[in-house]
Order: sequence, then structure tokens, then C-alpha cells
Amino acid sequence: MKFLIWIVLIFALAVALAVTIGYGNGYVLLVYSTYRVELSLKLALLLLVGAFIIAYALIRLLAQTLRMPAHVREYRVRRRREKARGRFNESLRMFFEGRYAKAEKAAAAANEMGESPALTSLLAARSAHALKAFDKRDTYLDEAEKQAPEEKTARMMTQAELLVDEHRYQDALGVLAALNESGGTKHVAALRLELEAQQRVKNWDQVLNLVGQLEKRGFFDVGQAQQLRLYATQENLKRHANDIAELQECWRRIPASDKKLGGVAAAAARSFIALGACSIAQDIIERSLDSQWDSDLVYLYSECLGQDTLKQIERAETRLFDHPNDAHLLLTLGRLCAYQELWGKAQSYLEASIGVEPTVTAHRELAMLHEKIGQNEEAEAQYRKSLDLAVRQLRDISGGRRRTVL
Repeated sequence: MKFLIWIVLIFALAVALAVTIGYGNGYVLLVYSTYRVELSLKLALLLLVGAFIIAYALIRLLAQTLRMPAHVREYRVRRRREKARGRFNESLRMFFEGRYAKAEKAAAAANEMGESPALTSLLAARSAHALKAFDKRDTYLDEAEKQAPEEKTARMMTQAELLVDEHRYQDALGVLAALNESGGTKHVAALRLELEAQQRVKNWDQVLNLVGQLEKRGFFDVGQAQQLRLYATQENLKRHANDIAELQECWRRIPASDKKLGGVAAAAARSFIALGACSIAQDIIERSLDSQWDSDLVYLYSECLGQDTLKQIERAETRLFDHPNDAHLLLTLGRLCAYQELWGKAQSYLEASIGVEPTVTAHRELAMLHEKIGQNEEAEAQYRKSLDLAVRQLRDISGGRRRTVL
């Protein structure tokens, strides 16, 4: 718009000048001391315009000459910036191509030229880490902190990620804690990184907390979250299996819906059995089985012997109505009856279990029963069958065909 106004003004001045020259017959008189110069108006105007043009050109030339050093400096800065940006782009390309040595060199050069100090230092740190040059990596991270302290989130996230990759999980957790204390946002990437580190150091309470946060933010679907929560809960129960009070407190904190899961109930039952709290283990097993049937969990029911075995037998037999062909349930009943010296019932249940699904444990339990009642030949036969079955299963495993071995 400004340029258009200047064009209009120039054309208006040209028209006015042409009109004046075409119709004006006046003259211009110049007097200086005793000198007098008389010029026609037309010539005077032409000389005035010419003088203005020459003066303007000289002033412009002088101004350009005076600004030449500044232009040269700006040109050099621009060229240096373009060169630095080129080195930075080169370092990115080399990094993604997996040429880490060249990526580190290019990033360090770009950093020296002043190109994005934080990003170039972090890229150099990642490249050095990929080369297992951990001392150089730490040096680059220190440079990033000095050169761009305001970019602490990017620097600390990079540092934590690299420490996790180096298996320095406690150090990584320390960096993430410092980031959180300094006001850094706990976004999904930070939570995921912390989850991995907490899993590695086996802080299962923190793992459960982080899984819940990531599930709320949509990082895990329901199935993934439940699987992680199940594993963390099982490991947490095992960790507290040396103290009955801690184990009970850990069990109390578990949500009621998770307590009924077979894996959780089995882990809890084993831990309580190991501490001799069989009544608690039996209650956990029974509640879980009431919620959903789990054949593997049934076997644990016979691990607590000597409390009230007859009552256990009665409860287990009531489940035969719904699960008459469950090999594990029949095996459990056989063990309970054998402990109670109900030899006939024990033999019937064990033979029924073998009839449904022959297992090493069932043959061994039946062999032990025959020994107790003096039937040594039958006991030896069952021991041989148990051994033969174990050998076949080991061959299947070595051949890649894994089976469930009780």
C-alpha cells in the first residue's frame, strides 16, 4: 500500500512539472555579491531535480558504505547459523540411520556453533549412550543443564530414560523424583518410564499405583492393566511372605474384586500356608472357588493338613456335584482322605483322578497309599508309572511340546 502511494505521488509531481514547464515563460534570477545569473524557469527546475537526484545517490552510497561492516557481520552470522542448522540436521539423520559416532560428532559441532544448545547436547548424549560411552554422555547432559537450564524436563526425561536403559533403576527413579519435585509434569511417558523402573526394583506397591494412573489415562486397556495388576499383586504377596502381620496387611489392601482372582488367591494361599496360617489360606481358597472355579487352586486346598480334615473333605465333596471329572479336585480328595486314613475312599479318588488325567503326583500319591497299607507290589508299580510319566513329560518339554505338570 505504501509503495502504491509513492507511485501516485511521483506521477502527480511529474504531471505538475510537465504542466509548469510547458506553459511557464518565467525565469529565475540568482544574485551573489556582484554576480547575477539569470536562468529560464525550465532549466532551473531541471537543474534542481538533477541536483536532488545526485545528492540522494551520494547519501545512499555513503550510508551503504557506513553500514557495510554491519552487513558483513550479519552475513557471517547468517552463514554460521545456516551451517550450524545443517550440522544439526546431519546429526539427526545420522542418529536415525544408526551411525552414532558421526551423529555425536555432528551434534557436538552444531552445539559449538550455538545451534539449539539443549537439543544438540541431548542428541549428542543419546549418541554417546548408544556407543556405551557413558562418561561422555554424562558430560553432554551436564552441558545441557548449564547451557539451557530452562529445558530441564527434556534433559531429565532423557537422563532417566538412558539410566533405565543402563539398568541403573534407582538412579533413574531419583531423577524422576527430582523432576516431579521441581514442578515437572507427570505425563504418560514419565509414568511409563517410572513404571518400568519400579518393576525392576520390585517396588510392587508403586507399580500398582502407576498401573492405575496409566489405565485412567488410556495407556493400558482393561486386559493389560489387569494382567499387570495381577502379577504385581502376586509378587507383593510373595515379598511379605516372611511376616504374618505384614502379609495380612498386604492382603487387606488388595481390592475385593482382585482377591477372588485365581492367581492372586493362589499366591496368598501359598504365602499363608508357608507361615502356618492354614485356616486363613483355606478361607481364601474357598472364597475364590465360590467366585470362579480354578482347578490349580483346588490342589492347594490339600496343602493345609491337620486342622479339620473331615470338614475339608465334606466341603470338597460338595464341589463334585458341579465338577465330577476334575482331576485336580479328585486328587485333592484322595490326599485328604489318605491323611485321614480313609484308605478305601482315598484309593478310589486317586484312581479316578488318574482315569481322568494321569499325572506324576497322582501316581506318586497312590504309590504312597499302597505302601502305607502294605501293598508293596502295587506301590512299586505306581512308582514306575510315575517315573515313566515324568520321563515322557521331560522329553516332550525338550522337544518343544510343553504340558502342564502338576
